[in-house]
Amino acid sequence: MSDVGSGILGFVGMSALAGVLVTAAVTPALAVTGMAANNSITMFENLPGYLEIGELAQKSTIYAMKPDGTPSAMAFFYDDNREEVEFKYISQYLKDAAVAGEDPRFYDHGGIDIAGTVRGALKTVIGGDTQGGSSITQQYVKNVLVANDMSKATTDEERTEAWEKHTKTSVDRKLKEMRYAITVEKEYSKDVILGGYLNIAGFGGQIYGVQTAALYYFGTNARDLSLAQAASLIAIVNSPEEFRLDYPEDELNGAATVVDGETVPYARNKERRDYILGKMLEEKKITQEEHDAAVAEPVAPKIVPPSSGCQASPVYAYFCDYVTWEIKNKLDNPETEENEGARMLERGGLDIYTTIDMDLQSAAYSAVHDNVPGSIAEANIGGSAVSVEVGTGRILAMAQNTTYNVDPEVTGDGFDAVNYNATIDYGSSHGFQPGSTFKIFTLGEWLKEGHSVNESMDARKRNNWGTFKDSCDGDKDAGDWDPRNDEGGNGGYWSALHNTVRSENTGFVAMAKQLDLCGIKKTATGLMSAGRADGKPLGEGLDEDGDRIPFGPSAVLGTEEVAPISMATAFAAVAGGGKSCTPVAIDSITDGKGEPVEFPKSTCTQAITPDVAAGMNYALQRVMTEGTGTSSRGSMETAGTPMIGKTGTTDDAYATWMSGASSKVATVVGVYNVTGFVNLRETYINGEQAAVLRHNIWPRIMDVANSKYGGDGFPEPDRKYLSTPMANVPSVLGLAPDAAQKALEAAGFGWSMDGDVDSAQPKGTIGSQSATGQAPRGSSISLKTSRGNLTGVPDVSGMQADQAEATLGAAGFRADRKEEDTDDESKNGLVISQSPGPGENAKPGQKVTIVIGRFTGGGGDGDGGPETPPGNG
Repeated sequence: MSDVGSGILGFVGMSALAGVLVTAAVTPALAVTGMAANNSITMFENLPGYLEIGELAQKSTIYAMKPDGTPSAMAFFYDDNREEVEFKYISQYLKDAAVAGEDPRFYDHGGIDIAGTVRGALKTVIGGDTQGGSSITQQYVKNVLVANDMSKATTDEERTEAWEKHTKTSVDRKLKEMRYAITVEKEYSKDVILGGYLNIAGFGGQIYGVQTAALYYFGTNARDLSLAQAASLIAIVNSPEEFRLDYPEDELNGAATVVDGETVPYARNKERRDYILGKMLEEKKITQEEHDAAVAEPVAPKIVPPSSGCQASPVYAYFCDYVTWEIKNKLDNPETEENEGARMLERGGLDIYTTIDMDLQSAAYSAVHDNVPGSIAEANIGGSAVSVEVGTGRILAMAQNTTYNVDPEVTGDGFDAVNYNATIDYGSSHGFQPGSTFKIFTLGEWLKEGHSVNESMDARKRNNWGTFKDSCDGDKDAGDWDPRNDEGGNGGYWSALHNTVRSENTGFVAMAKQLDLCGIKKTATGLMSAGRADGKPLGEGLDEDGDRIPFGPSAVLGTEEVAPISMATAFAAVAGGGKSCTPVAIDSITDGKGEPVEFPKSTCTQAITPDVAAGMNYALQRVMTEGTGTSSRGSMETAGTPMIGKTGTTDDAYATWMSGASSKVATVVGVYNVTGFVNLRETYINGEQAAVLRHNIWPRIMDVANSKYGGDGFPEPDRKYLSTPMANVPSVLGLAPDAAQKALEAAGFGWSMDGDVDSAQPKGTIGSQSATGQAPRGSSISLKTSRGNLTGVPDVSGMQADQAEATLGAAGFRADRKEEDTDDESKNGLVISQSPGPGENAKPGQKVTIVIGRFTGGGGDGDGGPETPPGNG
């Protein structure tokens, strides 16, 4: 039969005749049906001849960029773990082993090895065992057909169907492969076909192609394999599951076997390997010495597990996960239901260059893990940190305290697939309440509406705040809502600056009372470039009963669940002059051919004016230098860098935040209950209050950011945002307290009742007020009630002394007479001054000092005698 096959080889180019001969040889059963040769020819010719060779599925790689600008692989993703390699970079040993072991006449036939095919068919029929016989070209065709259909599959069922369609034994499949093989041979050179075969062949599991196989099984490149290693790899191709080298305990292909008294590891692979080495010697591809040395080598794999998926890179795992969602969310085809992005990630050979800063990421990872354990016995506490670049939205760091894991079989404390930093469509998180960090949005709206940071308001604690304006959703009645300040007390008349620096709850509620809740919500949405973490707009959350929770007065204190990355976006926007840039994790993408792949970039919008941002930065810098942010700034090596910040603690300290930014980088750190509710001020981790851990983490990250990126001074705000607006203070003397209070409130002032005072006003009315004329708008006017115990002192100026005493006595006062020399004779004996003065109030019986003029001399005629009046004669 071999002689017959060899004689026919010269006619292989005649595809119709080859088809007839092969059909008859491969399928004796077909021949006995009585089908005429011309019918066989027609059937073969009618089979499709053009084979579309699609792009091979290749692994995608996510890269971080080193400080010197060179890429560092972070993680790999694949359906088929394959890295294509050019033909010239494949070891000659591999090429020769493939040809000698699989198709010795590869370079002689025209796509179909007739001799091998007929021999295989006869052995199958006569011996009962299925035999091969397919040429390398046919095997290449089969793998291409499988790969083409696999590339279209979107489910495991479809993948299984594609595999079985092109691998099950059938006459139709074999004929189609032959027809395609003949066409491929006409279209491509032998080296191209062999290179394609070596890049597409399976080597067990998800390992495809010689380059990946060489790296996985022997830890080297395809061009650097030894002779024995090359033969072992090609041995796997013959029966991947039988001859693979990564199951050392498997009796079939791993466990050591005793052969002729010797222990032989991977005996099945060695047996096939040595057969291939023998064929290489037979084909004169190697010398006898090379053959003998290779046969003497034991099969000794050095398995290098592929770093598949984000869990293979723990420091970057959650950021890596974010990147995969970026691909899946933004590269999907909106016109189809196919998961285009996921398929590109797993099959497209993408090189994805990310925004992550390796130095900052290292600092964030260590800071979070040093302070917040993956699990503690008493609570499920999460810790996270995220940094974004001001003005670009580029994510520079992203870390959390747990170990990333997406394997459902791996469970236990300390593992989590949920990305705490992200929104629900980037890792399933529903977010956390931000507490007082959310107050920056009320501050922004306060300035947008023309108020000043030095404007004061009535921020006293109360249990009925009344109705708040909401032009979006209808005005909101606060009911009996009774927020308190963290330090306790009853509040006061405070400026917006004081409220911000000290994070006063009642102060921000008082500010919101003068604003529109709808405006605050819009400012928050604009600065965050997002709404709630669950994907809904602010004010569209649901309670446990499924009822909507509107954006009410309490929302200004941070009761909406938002994502840390959204808050980082907001702080970056404030620090960047009001420009909010949507967060991005990718700088560039290239496909398997090195061509750029388009993907959505960050979108920047002017959420607030630069003037408003400057006013906010003025107040938020003071938080860091003299307010609640000093707990973080105080331990920093780069404390001199201008920074803004805001702390946040929810009710009962379920969540605690530290958020802030330089002019270059914004960082948000959170420590919170992931599930359950424990008070972080009452919970201790390694002897330290859990509520303060944020202040250990944030400065470590920002020290690195400030050292690397620097930070400019923030622009000075317009004076109108710093001015102290003045208003006319009405006189409320003599008014009843209620009337006086209403009059002051109507004029824009607060008030305080500070006891009573001696006054001539009717008893119980307002006897004194601390300011008249003009005073700062919103400031507090101190009022005192009159004791009603004073009377106006009568005016006795110019009276004779006796008359003055009588007048004062009649008014209930006692006169205290004193004399004073005067050279004015007209004032002699008259009152020239009094104290208290005319009209001043004094208590009855009080002494009134009167000063009586005493004439001390005058003129004369020179001799001291009296002047004689003139006579008449």
